[in-house]
Amino acid sequence: MSALTRQPRMTAHRRDLFWIAAMIHRISGILLACFLPLHFLVLGLAIERSARLDDFLKWTEQTDVKFAEAALVFVLTVHLLGGIRVLLIENLAWRPHQKQIATAAISVAALMALAFLLRAL
Repeated sequence: MSALTRQPRMTAHRRDLFWIAAMIHRISGILLACFLPLHFLVLGLAIERSARLDDFLKWTEQTDVKFAEAALVFVLTVHLLGGIRVLLIENLAWRPHQKQIATAAISVAALMALAFLLRAL
C-alpha cells in the first residue's frame, strides 16, 4: 500500500480523556483570547459614557447575542475548570477517579451555561 492511500491513524494517547481535556483547555483559551478585543472595546465605550454604549447594550438584548453569551459562559467555565484540573494534577497525588472529574468538569460547564441562558432569556 502506498503512502498516499494510507489513512492517518490516531495514536493511542490522543484517545485518552486527559489528552482531550488538555486540548479542550487550549482551545477554550484561544477562544477567550479572541473574545478579549471585543471586551476591551465595550470597556472603552463604558469609559466614554457615550450613546454608543447605550446602542451596544440595546444590541445585546437580541436572542442570538444571549446564546453567544451563554457560549462564552461555557467557554469560561471549561477553561477555569481545566486550569483547576491542571493545578490538581501538578500538585496532588494521582487518584484513580481523576478521569471522572475531568468528565464532570464539562458537565458543570454545560449546566452553568444553560443556567445563564435560561436566566438571560
